[in-house]
Amino acid sequence: MTQHVSVEEKLAVQELLSRAAYALDEHAMEDLAGLFAENARFSMRIAGGELAGPFEGRAAIMDMMNAAVSAQTDKRRHVVSNVFFGERDASGVVEVTSNLTLLATEDGEIRLLTAGVYHDRVIQQGGDWRLLGRHLELDKPY
Repeated sequence: MTQHVSVEEKLAVQELLSRAAYALDEHAMEDLAGLFAENARFSMRIAGGELAGPFEGRAAIMDMMNAAVSAQTDKRRHVVSNVFFGERDASGVVEVTSNLTLLATEDGEIRLLTAGVYHDRVIQQGGDWRLLGRHLELDKPY
């Protein structure tokens, strides 16, 4: 049995996605970690290549994120747009699809690094929405 997702819930989930992008951009890794469910799963594929992951659990996801952030020399901006929702399944999970545009600023120049699509699974836990699953398909390497 599926259930409709309310407008209020959609706004809360959009804020979750925005908070995740902002925390990553600002290297607020503790804040970012709190947006993932403890048992979350993350994977990524770049330009149809090999699958990276899945990274199982919040700790493994954050290890990967921390390593990626520590290697950056530029300032990143993850722009999330074109967000749309599936129905809530019997376990309370909602599938959400959105676009990613990744920009970087370095030496006073802004450039487009890549674009892609997030395929997220979100769930409400303790009154807050959390990322339960995230798969990112990037259009090109960066």
